[in-house]
Amino acid sequence: MSESRSFRAAGAYFNVEGLARDIGLGHLDAGLVIPYDYERSLQRGRQATVQVLLNAVNANTAAIGQGYAEGVIQNYNLTLRGEGGIHAQFRDATTGQVSRRGQVLLRPAFLYNPGLVNAWFIVTGTLGVLVILNSSLIASTAMIRERERGTVEQLLMTPAGTAEIIVAKIAPLFLLLFLMVLFAVGVIRFAFHVPFRGSLPLVLAGAGLCVLCGIGIGTFIATFTRTAQQSQLMSFFVNPPLATLSGALTPVEAMPHWIQPFTLLNPIRHFGIIARATLLKGSGLESLWPNLLALTLFALVLLSLSVWRFRRQLA
Repeated sequence: MSESRSFRAAGAYFNVEGLARDIGLGHLDAGLVIPYDYERSLQRGRQATVQVLLNAVNANTAAIGQGYAEGVIQNYNLTLRGEGGIHAQFRDATTGQVSRRGQVLLRPAFLYNPGLVNAWFIVTGTLGVLVILNSSLIASTAMIRERERGTVEQLLMTPAGTAEIIVAKIAPLFLLLFLMVLFAVGVIRFAFHVPFRGSLPLVLAGAGLCVLCGIGIGTFIATFTRTAQQSQLMSFFVNPPLATLSGALTPVEAMPHWIQPFTLLNPIRHFGIIARATLLKGSGLESLWPNLLALTLFALVLLSLSVWRFRRQLA
């Protein structure tokens, strides 16, 4: 498999449980299960069955992996046939060459997405893009409109403190955008029939942090612009890179190696991992806590920057 250059060996496992665990965590895209009597079956001219476990969360990658594996096995069987089998060196004076050729039979098993439904991969990744982009656009537009209408200056004339004004601006946006998240989750479940194998509160917690990240990005952009047109133009330099480097539509593994580390700084990628692992695999907090922690840090940093800029404008 690895000599074909289509696969890269990532290690050996002495039990199926360890292999299944690493596939479930996303450390492997495929696994090869070789039975204990593999060599003996080939030597005796019998069929040897190997199992290929494919991580089908990304159905396209799983289908490509299946095709490569089938091609490798077919070439291997042709090699066995061309060499006359394992016992090609034995000859009989009357009957000629003894050809007891064993063959390898491939049985692929698609994990987490047996039907290879591409929509399951796309919609679970697009959810993060939808949340971040809508949150940033709505937050920036709302801040710009209030500044243009002079409502911010009116609020400064009230007894409300700066912190109260900031919370009053962020809280309604968060509640409205979280309602959008609930609606999107319902569409994913009932329109696209994505299975919910894990904890829904974990997905909603990640989505809530994504909403806060989007509000932080939008508010931060609004503090550097004066009109809605300037805000939208500035968003074009922020939102498209976030969507492109998120892994929502294109797997991160398919991107150039030098750009893959930069995707770790993208909150959409971490939410995509949480959504796919929770909904499709049934993963829990014990394996997704690094991504949830990263989203929390992103939300704190982005909100802190936006609040700092907003305070300076109020001053």
